[in-house]
Formats: sequence, structure tokens, C-alpha cells
Amino acid sequence: MTISKIAVAMFSVADQDAAVAYYTGTLGWEVRSDVSFGEGDQAGRWVEVAPPGSDARLALNPPMNGEPGGGAIGVETPDVDATRAVLEAAGATLGEPMGGDGTVPRMFSVTDPDGNWIWVVQER
Repeated sequence: MTISKIAVAMFSVADQDAAVAYYTGTLGWEVRSDVSFGEGDQAGRWVEVAPPGSDARLALNPPMNGEPGGGAIGVETPDVDATRAVLEAAGATLGEPMGGDGTVPRMFSVTDPDGNWIWVVQER
């Protein structure tokens, strides 16, 4: 089997509407998909968000078994410090910058309201 790229990462969230509001309002991402599927007890909603201009997509799904949160993804940026400043001004919950010592790229984390982590990593 050959896999050419990751199609979409998935986070479990307690409330899809609240998660969409956070990712679009606080982080400045855009909605790429928001569709209903299935019927009756099996009805669901598929929601994807993404950083503008990115091929990466993040599906925001209700928890399947248990509590939301606990997921992690990484996204790259050409300027970690500028991105951090924008997210800090928007009120995002940020971890301290780390790395950048030549062995590990400079990065920091963003924690969403459901406890999922986005690692913002300096492009190499």
C-alpha cells in the first residue's frame, strides 16, 4: 500500500459549533467542509477547518467513546514568532516557545477549548 499524504487529521470536540467558532474566530482558520450525513440515530455532521492556503485539513468530530480532546497535530509556519504574536493577541491558550537550537525546529503549542493541541512549527 502506498500513501501519498495525510488526507485529514481529526480532533474530537464537545460541541462542533463552538469548535468551528474557535478555529475560525480565534485562530483565523477557514471552514472547508460542513455537511450532514446519514439518517436517524446514525445521522452525523462532517466539519473540516484549515489554515488559509493550507492543504492540511482538520476534522472536528464529536467524541466516539468518552471525552473530547487529547489529540495533537503539527502545522508549519514561515515565522513562528509572528504567528505566536497574532494568536496571543487573539486570546489563544499558548505554550512557551521551545526548540530552535539547531536540532529541533522552533515551535510552540496552542491548546483548544477541548484539550487538543496544535503544534506550530517553524518551516525548515
